[in-house]
Amino acid sequence: MNASEQSLPRLVSGSIPGHLVSQTLPMVIGVAAIMSIGLVDAYFIGRLGSDALAAISFIFPVSVAITSLGVGIMVGINSVVARALGEGDREKAARRANFGIVFAAGCGLLMGIALWLAIDPIFAAMNAPAQLMPLIRDYMRPYATGFPLILVIMGFNGVLRGQGEARKTSTISISYAAANWVLDPLLITGAFGVEGYGMAGAAYATVIGWGIGVAVAVWLVRSTTLPLDFTLLRNCSLIDPATAIIRVGLPAAFSNAINPLGLSILTALVALEGEAAVAGFGAAGRLQSFVIVPLLGLSGAIGAIVGQNWGAGRYDRSREAALWAAGFCVVWGLFVAIAMVAAGENFARLFTDDLAVIAEFARYLEIAAWGYAGFGLLIVGNGIMNAVDKAGYALLQSVARVFLVMLPVALVLQPGMGSAAIYTAELAANLFGAVSAVLLVRHIFVRKSPAWGQR
Repeated sequence: MNASEQSLPRLVSGSIPGHLVSQTLPMVIGVAAIMSIGLVDAYFIGRLGSDALAAISFIFPVSVAITSLGVGIMVGINSVVARALGEGDREKAARRANFGIVFAAGCGLLMGIALWLAIDPIFAAMNAPAQLMPLIRDYMRPYATGFPLILVIMGFNGVLRGQGEARKTSTISISYAAANWVLDPLLITGAFGVEGYGMAGAAYATVIGWGIGVAVAVWLVRSTTLPLDFTLLRNCSLIDPATAIIRVGLPAAFSNAINPLGLSILTALVALEGEAAVAGFGAAGRLQSFVIVPLLGLSGAIGAIVGQNWGAGRYDRSREAALWAAGFCVVWGLFVAIAMVAAGENFARLFTDDLAVIAEFARYLEIAAWGYAGFGLLIVGNGIMNAVDKAGYALLQSVARVFLVMLPVALVLQPGMGSAAIYTAELAANLFGAVSAVLLVRHIFVRKSPAWGQR
């Protein structure tokens, strides 16, 4: 490797498939650790009874939606840091990185306050039964109080991802997930003579884990090329980093939040079919979140690879990364769908022994699992669009997916199909997401290199 190559960001040279593997594997481990929190929570909360399991089924889409707003901020930081590094402007990258962390913390504080104040209206709109509201409040109040901590973690992760430091982001995720694994049995059901706190205990475990994650992030970022140094913000205009992050982060935040918002509305529709349907739908959603971890990891890794190469003008390498990622989405999505459909009831028994819930769990997988490949193409496409400063495209796609496909299909089919209509709507939305993502990404690349569209 010559001197000029050594001065380039790490993802602008070398094998694209190699970078995809080296960046995605740590992401997969990190995402799996995060997803395991939901599974461990569901397991111990399930020990509290069917009411508690139904309550967490209402809470899950809301927590995903509010966290997804934070993910958008992380995506914005990732995008602007990666492109600045690709351009060779390390000073600009450092300013944007440090501003991004401060910006994420401020957004987390505002979002936490808003969530605390809106707990009752949100869950009333989701048709949560009155008997579940005390359980929901027990969880959501401490969760909202600690919410700024997860936004700080996302700020650090955006900085690390933009540099291609996938292993460090994985370490942060594992640290707060491991804390949750240890604390859940102690704080939810109680152990070693310590009385548990029930639903509130699950939230306490999560918030304490976030605090540990922040401490680990502060330690790890010290050894990177863009260390924590807020003095960089003293004598410079903050308009540039703010504008750059918001231009990507705001559409990405809403794009990420729209999908779980649609899930929240689907949960409200499922609630009309009874508590067994809600519990089965929620538990199956937790399992689904875990099995698509490789797709989520890939969607997180693709941004830095495409972003750095795009900033460096290496559009051919960006396209190559997109093609490899799309192929993996199709292969993995179909493989997992076959496995989930074949063993649906066996997986359901890991969560409950209620026969009605088991039947609903299996019914969901039989229909919705065939959309996993499409969901992978959707989120990887979104990652690519955000990386190249086309977050508005991803937002329009997400709006159309939920409000023009998912909800109309659910509302039209539910009177005749019951809960199966909801699952069919999710499948239709993921298939639409796949097709639209492929067309939009192709359009972006063709505009940069018309000859590519003729291949």
